Amino acid sequence: MRKDIHPKDYRLVVFKDMSNEYTFLSRSTVKTKETIVWEDGKEYPVVKLEISHTSHPYYTGKMKLVDSAGRVDKFKTRYKKRYE
Repeated sequence: MRKDIHPKDYRLVVFKDMSNEYTFLSRSTVKTKETIVWEDGKEYPVVKLEISHTSHPYYTGKMKLVDSAGRVDKFKTRYKKRYE
C-alpha cells in the first residue's frame, strides 16, 4: 500500500438534507464556507445535500421525485407537443 495518500485534516461537519431538513454530524475533509450551530451549542461547518438516506426512494420505499433545479419541468415543456 502507498503511504500518505489519505487526507489528514478530518474535522466534524454537519450534513443537512435540504428536502426534509434532516441533519447529522460526521467527520469529513470537505471544504465549506457556511456554518451552523449544532445541538451541543457549538458551531460546525455545514454541507447542504439534495438527498440523503432519509429522502432517497430506495431507503424510504416511496417513489418521490426530487427536482431542485426544475429539470423535469424544462423537459416536460420542451417535449410537450410530442407526448400530447
